[in-house]
Amino acid sequence: MDQTVTSVRTFNRFYTHRVGALNTRFLGTDLTLGEARMLLEIARAGRVLASDLRRLLDMDPAHVSRMLARFESRGWIVRHRDGTDGRARPLSLSPAGQAAFQAVDERQAEATRAMLADQDGWGRRDVAQSLALARLRLDPASGGAVAIRPFRAGDLGQIAARQALLYQQENGWGRGLEVAVLDAAAAFLRDFKPGREQCWVAELDGVAAGSVMLTDEGGGIARLRLLYVEPFARGRGIGGELIARCVAFARDCGYDRLTLWTHTVLDGARRLYARNGFRLTETAPHTVFGLPLQGETWVLDLTMPPA
Repeated sequence: MDQTVTSVRTFNRFYTHRVGALNTRFLGTDLTLGEARMLLEIARAGRVLASDLRRLLDMDPAHVSRMLARFESRGWIVRHRDGTDGRARPLSLSPAGQAAFQAVDERQAEATRAMLADQDGWGRRDVAQSLALARLRLDPASGGAVAIRPFRAGDLGQIAARQALLYQQENGWGRGLEVAVLDAAAAFLRDFKPGREQCWVAELDGVAAGSVMLTDEGGGIARLRLLYVEPFARGRGIGGELIARCVAFARDCGYDRLTLWTHTVLDGARRLYARNGFRLTETAPHTVFGLPLQGETWVLDLTMPPA
């Protein structure tokens, strides 16, 4: 914890200095950073109550009132009357306020471009993904819509690494699990059969949030493999959507059965499999992952119409 706190504080000091957050003239304007943020939120909202701004920005009411009074004296905001409640006075930006907002917004965008100018596309993607991941870790609800795409270069190595780390942290599974997922990822890439096999990656704001793969086992049988969802992305239905992709793909390819191997202790995954029509057909104990576990084989009969 101490090391993490130090890292966060070090980054905060770096970034506040880099963007001039402590300057009374933010980006050469006559606004502070707080006032620039206030303009941004009013512009985004269109019409907004001062009380909503206070909650959104988590600012002291008196401080918000002083900033709004300054905006009003400059002719940047207009107060409206909505409905019959005379106390509710939504405010919006006037044309002069819109111009002030556009000016500071453009300066912020240009300053950010300058900060990233010495980064190539790879570097810019790393920065964007790292910042998005930090935000999602600290506030999972801040994520936008989930996107699911086919795998691309580099995905399988990251999938194997993430699964090895997550299963070790959450279940105490050791080297045997890491060997198994690395073998599965390598075999998938080495023997990949386009049109018969696929791997899907779920992304949340550009950050990998989970994945699954489907492989051809021969004899009309397909296998669902390496399903996982990152902790910050759970509760969004990603696991169910990834399974549904596998089932639909297997049906389209004409497979007769879709099988998978899981474990009795993985309650969440087992519920998803059952919900998607899979049935438990076999159990067997093993110690491959360094602990005594109960492995399970589940099968979905694709010759039957979907439920």
